[in-house]
Amino acid sequence: MSRIGKLPINIPAGVTITHKDDIVTVKGPKGELSQYVNPAIKLNVEDGTLTLEENTEMMTDNVKQRHAFHGLYRSLVNNMVVGVSEGYKKTLQLVGVGYRVSNQGNVLEFALGYSHAIVFVVPDEVKVETKSERNQDPLIMLESCDKQLLGQVCAKIRSFRKPEPYKGKGIRFQGEVVRRKSGKSASAK
Repeated sequence: MSRIGKLPINIPAGVTITHKDDIVTVKGPKGELSQYVNPAIKLNVEDGTLTLEENTEMMTDNVKQRHAFHGLYRSLVNNMVVGVSEGYKKTLQLVGVGYRVSNQGNVLEFALGYSHAIVFVVPDEVKVETKSERNQDPLIMLESCDKQLLGQVCAKIRSFRKPEPYKGKGIRFQGEVVRRKSGKSASAK
């Protein structure tokens, strides 16, 4: 039995969970999310808590796989509950001379030292905001109820100019530490 899967999920006020045809739908003040749950896992909602159990009635040859599903689906449903009640936020930072970002609605336009500007359309489920202050690195604030989608969008934006180890220039998460390398050392002759 999975240690993660055994943990109960507290359901905050204003959040409703429905389970029909192996699809779990979670509705809350920040939005609505749906997720497929394998039939090897049963969901029980009692007294404001949700517990997931392995469905022992289903005879599957691979018990190890069922244990893995137990922890996986517990984590996915918990992320959905937290997302629709509190939401998720990530902040990206552009480090480099001349690196800029601006947005019109959900369209981001980057100047990252290439010969052309990069235009990126953020999905409607993700709210985006940019902040550029004098003598500070430009910031991109992203917010969504879907943790997976938010992570994918951040990874895509970061891939436009990953932080490089010599000068530290690039797009990084705020607070991320980039390991630096020393450059060429002087040769001794």
